[in-house]
Amino acid sequence: MSALPPALRPWAQQLSLFQDDLALHLGPYVARLSAALGSLRPRGEADGGEPQGYDGLSRRGTYDRLLVSEWLWALESPDELVRRAAFGELSFLKPAFRQPQGSRRTVALLDAGPDQLGAPRIAHLALLIVLSRRAEAAGAAFSWGVLQSDPAKGAFSQVTPATVGTWLAARDLEPATNARLEAWRDALSIDVAPEDAWLVGDARLSRLPKATGLSRVEVAEVLAPDTRQLTVEVRPTSRAARSVVLDLPPPDTCVRLLRAPFQQARATPPVTAPHVETPQLRKFAFSADGRRLLLYRQDGSVAAMALPHSIRATVPRARKVLPLPGHTVLGAGWRHNGGILVLSQSETDYVLHGNLRSTPTRDRDAHIFQVEARPARPTLAPGGLPPGRLLSYEDSHGNERLLMAGLDKSLYLIEQEGSPRRIVVSHVALEVTAAAEVNRKVVFVLSPTSAEERKASGAWLGVVERDFLRHLPLGVDGSSAYFGYTGDAAHPEAGLLAVWHGSGLWRLFLAGGSVDVHVPTGMRVVGTGTCREAPGEPGVLALGEERRTIWLISAKGRYKVMVAWEDVLYAEASHAVPVLGCVLKGGGLVLSNLLEGGILYQSLPGAGG
Repeated sequence: MSALPPALRPWAQQLSLFQDDLALHLGPYVARLSAALGSLRPRGEADGGEPQGYDGLSRRGTYDRLLVSEWLWALESPDELVRRAAFGELSFLKPAFRQPQGSRRTVALLDAGPDQLGAPRIAHLALLIVLSRRAEAAGAAFSWGVLQSDPAKGAFSQVTPATVGTWLAARDLEPATNARLEAWRDALSIDVAPEDAWLVGDARLSRLPKATGLSRVEVAEVLAPDTRQLTVEVRPTSRAARSVVLDLPPPDTCVRLLRAPFQQARATPPVTAPHVETPQLRKFAFSADGRRLLLYRQDGSVAAMALPHSIRATVPRARKVLPLPGHTVLGAGWRHNGGILVLSQSETDYVLHGNLRSTPTRDRDAHIFQVEARPARPTLAPGGLPPGRLLSYEDSHGNERLLMAGLDKSLYLIEQEGSPRRIVVSHVALEVTAAAEVNRKVVFVLSPTSAEERKASGAWLGVVERDFLRHLPLGVDGSSAYFGYTGDAAHPEAGLLAVWHGSGLWRLFLAGGSVDVHVPTGMRVVGTGTCREAPGEPGVLALGEERRTIWLISAKGRYKVMVAWEDVLYAEASHAVPVLGCVLKGGGLVLSNLLEGGILYQSLPGAGG
């Protein structure tokens, strides 16, 4: 590694495993982390061991090890001998000792779970180099392993392309557990107070009971716009903690370090691609099944984007539809078998992108709703809300039927009639406050139009079967409602459902009954769901008075879910997966994982793609 600067020469042997350009990127991280960890001091003479000759000179020692040349002072100038002895100027032979094999070692256990996937593993790679060289300099053995791996397979003792390759392939979606950490401590015979044992991963590892007595290195990615950094907290058991901030290398270099750090980079001819600026995001909404994101942009287009399954998943290109000139998008949706549905309106007609599946030889079921005799004319929702949500279902004859909810709190039936096919929109119901698709069935919450009816009977849940409609009374006011995700605690018909019950009181319908939640004045409810701090406590998601903090308010407490760096203009939670989406004041979109915490996806205004 002749290309290494002098400051990186101590790690030249370890860095020589990598290509020169990758070593130059990784080297500064190694140097900074080495300074933060400090050296592993070798054992001195006081540690004992088997004598093994002499090793240099010393100003201290017993007079049987005094240099022969020093005894000349006793013959030639006794007073000078006394003076030199008083001022510590005499020279003694320094004894050397051979330490027993295995008397010292450094142990490192690395977390390869979901908290550390992606960029944090670059810091793990630099730490392996630092700890390996640190142990070698002190004459100590070095053992390291992956927390999620089986301890019975043993730990690694060297940092080589083979062992690093095994570590890179050891990514796991399960976080490290206390039982696995205990198994590693038993397998490596790590005492309660080990001399030099390190736990590398997220700060969450410190809460494991078996982490007691272990030094820790906590690695986290800085989640802020236009920032590509890692924070590394070095927390030795015997010294004060030290913090290091590392600027990440370019994205292509990060990919090479995490996928093929030992392969020669192939030279590719430069390609100049034209910069395509994506129109700014106006609003968004989750699809009827909650697993797609419908994006409404300033140019009038609609795009359906798949939700990323992890913070570092690759998001495929969104399916985009641009309405005809003079048309306005009224509603959009996504079908199970793939395919975006978009309903647009002009002054004279409607256009549906995506034909409804039907067989001419099959009869349609009679309307299961009370449809108005005259065709309806939907209007866009006030207050800048997204267009309506299209919900498709299949009747008993195999024909696809289409409903639209979300516009002026109404439910509409969308049909194709005649030849050539034309779109007919019929009004079905008023005061439909929420609609979604739960367990492959369309469900919606309908509140009576008058206050007297709401007080007498309350809202009810409608479940659309193949050829009939079921009504389930809810016993609440129902003027506002949200469907959400809560896992096993979900209601069998509605999933997680939060319905307004008056005076800041919201009722949550769960598998075992219902609970009431009170939302403080000044907060704005944006959905319902759960969060990482309280995974078993479903609650109401609310935006704080300062319009930047999203809270989960449950029957037992209040938990902070997310803090945005700008004012939140619009927020919505999926009812099928634990994902919360927010549109910020600057036009950016942020998707947050409610169960695991952290940002799943973020896009900035004006970014291409």
